[in-house]
Amino acid sequence: MPVYKNFEDLPVWKISKDLAVEIYQVTKGEKFRKDYALVDQIRRAAISVSSNIAEGFERGSKKEFIQFLYIAKGSLGEVRSQLQVCFELGYINKEKLNTLLSQAYDLSNQLGAFISSIKKRIKI
Repeated sequence: MPVYKNFEDLPVWKISKDLAVEIYQVTKGEKFRKDYALVDQIRRAAISVSSNIAEGFERGSKKEFIQFLYIAKGSLGEVRSQLQVCFELGYINKEKLNTLLSQAYDLSNQLGAFISSIKKRIKI
C-alpha cells in the first residue's frame, strides 16, 4: 500500500470529490429548483464524504482515520437513499440514477477495502 502525504492524493478522496461535484451539478437542474430541503440534504451528504476523508486523514491517527472513513461510508448510504427519492419524485431519470448509484456503490466498496487494509496494517 502506498504511503500518502496528502489527502488530495488518496484515490478515494478524488472519487468522492468528483461525486460531490456531480451531485451539485445535477441538483442545479430545473426540477430541483424549489425543493430546497432535498437539495440541501443531498449536497450536504455528498460533500460530507470527501470532507470526512480529508478530516480523518489530517487527524494523524490511523484509528481516527478509520472512524472518519466509516462516517464517509455512512454518508454514501445517505446519498444513495436520497438519490432514490430524487428518482421517485422525477427529478432525475433512471439512467442518471443508475450512473450515480453505481459510482456511490463503487466508492463504498473502495472505502471498505481501504478501511480493511489500514486495519490489517495496524492490527485492529
